[in-house]
Amino acid sequence: MSEICSVNAAADGGRDGRVAASSLARWLGLAASPTFAIMAVLTAVLGGGSADMLCSAGDGLSLGGMVPMYLLMSAFHSAAWLRLISGRRGSAR
Repeated sequence: MSEICSVNAAADGGRDGRVAASSLARWLGLAASPTFAIMAVLTAVLGGGSADMLCSAGDGLSLGGMVPMYLLMSAFHSAAWLRLISGRRGSAR
């Protein structure tokens, strides 16, 4: 039985492995944006502690703190969600 499986795996040229890796990469891309958004909310609510104090020097509007950094990272990683949404809209029509 194991010989049949190894012959089939060699015959498809490792296609199953590439499909699995592609699927994993897709899911990791989808996980990044909400993870960074949650980190931004938690940091804003709970406070960043000493790391936030180091990143934001001065008073007033701080664009260098941890919350803006997490929000920017969430925005930059939102491309996977936009592709998913646009793909579903195209298939619904």
